[in-house]
Amino acid sequence: MDMKYNTQQKRMPLPEYGRSIQNMVDYMLTIEDRAERQRCANTIINIMGNMFPHLRDVPDFKHKLWDHLAIMADFKLDINYPYEIIRKENLVTKPEVIPYPSTKIRYRHYGRTLEILIRKAVEFPEGDEKNNLVALICNHMKKDYMAWNKDTVDDRKIAEDLEEYSQGRLHMTDEIVRLMASRLAQNYRRVNNPRSNQRKNYK
Repeated sequence: MDMKYNTQQKRMPLPEYGRSIQNMVDYMLTIEDRAERQRCANTIINIMGNMFPHLRDVPDFKHKLWDHLAIMADFKLDINYPYEIIRKENLVTKPEVIPYPSTKIRYRHYGRTLEILIRKAVEFPEGDEKNNLVALICNHMKKDYMAWNKDTVDDRKIAEDLEEYSQGRLHMTDEIVRLMASRLAQNYRRVNNPRSNQRKNYK
């Protein structure tokens, strides 16, 4: 499998949130059901907020997160925003950066964001939404591991790390492996078919 380095991937408008959050936003834009898209947006906002717990009581903190979500979605996200978000034409400068706390990371090749995603996935009720999130996490773990190790990685290693991070509450089941392969195939088709990269602009 070809390995993609960060310099070969799509530029992130707000890199401080990391590639995992941007991947979740990109996935959210492909969801056709508006109610499910709304639930996914709320989940992403909660994860983004958990990245900065020291700022929960700061005025307009939640509003800033929704502005950032709109920016990462290139203002193509059709949901019910709880705030009036910043307009694209008014975005003349980069938005104010939320300071990132300095905390210990268990495995640096996975990063802090992955730990937050796994904690959030543990809280999800069993079902398709949780399975898709876990598959996304596992694929991201494989990519991060290979970027660090410059070699292939066995699924068993990813399964072991997933169970360690989740304290045995998440598992790489056959269904998760199937979803992982499906997502990789979908991404491969998008890369090799430029027309498929054009997402719907929900109205």
